Amino acid sequence: MPPGMVSALHSSAPTAEAPRRPVIGAIFNPRSHRNSGRVSAMEGQPQVHIAQPEKRDAIAPVLADFCAKGVELLAISGGDGTVRDVLTRGYGVYGEDWPLLAVIPRGKTNALAIDLGVPAGWTLAEAADAAGAGRRVVRQPLLVRSLDDPGRPPVLAFLLGAGAFTTGTRAGQDAHRLGAFDSLAVAGTVGWGLAHAFFGTARNPWRRGTRMTITLPDGGELPHSGRGDAGRRALVLASTMRRFPAGLRPFAGAQGSGPVQLAVMDVLRRRLLLALPAVMFGHNAPWMARAGMRRLAVSGFEFAIGDAFILDGEEFPAGRYCVEAGPRLEFVIP
Repeated sequence: MPPGMVSALHSSAPTAEAPRRPVIGAIFNPRSHRNSGRVSAMEGQPQVHIAQPEKRDAIAPVLADFCAKGVELLAISGGDGTVRDVLTRGYGVYGEDWPLLAVIPRGKTNALAIDLGVPAGWTLAEAADAAGAGRRVVRQPLLVRSLDDPGRPPVLAFLLGAGAFTTGTRAGQDAHRLGAFDSLAVAGTVGWGLAHAFFGTARNPWRRGTRMTITLPDGGELPHSGRGDAGRRALVLASTMRRFPAGLRPFAGAQGSGPVQLAVMDVLRRRLLLALPAVMFGHNAPWMARAGMRRLAVSGFEFAIGDAFILDGEEFPAGRYCVEAGPRLEFVIP
């Protein structure tokens, strides 16, 4: 074949085009642990809009501006609390119709990033490339409404905890101050809590639980095992995540098919405490239900609680609440 013909064939071969990057809006929490005042290297590039709201009340106007600019990929740089704040403020802007989302894990706790499989060093540029390549997964946050104040906007979060979880979260703040984050902080707090609960008395804050009633979708109250104080629950967890820090599987074997996973322990008896590490890693046994341990997968539930509870690391006040699955959100993944 003549050399000119070979050259012509090579020049006419199709070339692979790089995936188109979407219009990007990114919110950087300037107070997040790993942001340290830095912003993305993509700052200043065309079609990239970056904001660093100093207060929560400034988030909704930023998102409304992003919406007006046609943002297709909304990136959140911070920890679980930042994700919660952006989703909560954004619910009034986007409702059920959100742009594609990306989590850039830069906080002290990044449980959602672990669930999504996002590495700690992931960047905005890498998230943009992944969005162009079509790598994504759907998650629904918990949508938590106050029944005492129906006019209060709902909170969107991925992990709810009460009872010993509230005590543990408060202890976890000490772990953060000592420099332990993510899975290390979770493991340390769980170990510290188990020691307190096992050796403490029923009046120990790790063991006594909180006054709480839980109502299931059929309108019936979740029965109490009768172990301990029938008006208290020692530990309550709810989430829509699939994977958890430190390899924990607190909802393994949950009964039902709803999107909201619910785990309830009525009382922290020593036998159950001895089995608790295995329970948190997915172990199930028939005697656990009799001891007051239940795991359910429901469409939602209502609860009335006499103490503070936790949503993605922040305390919320006692009261009556409704928990259900929130909007379907599409996240970019590596």
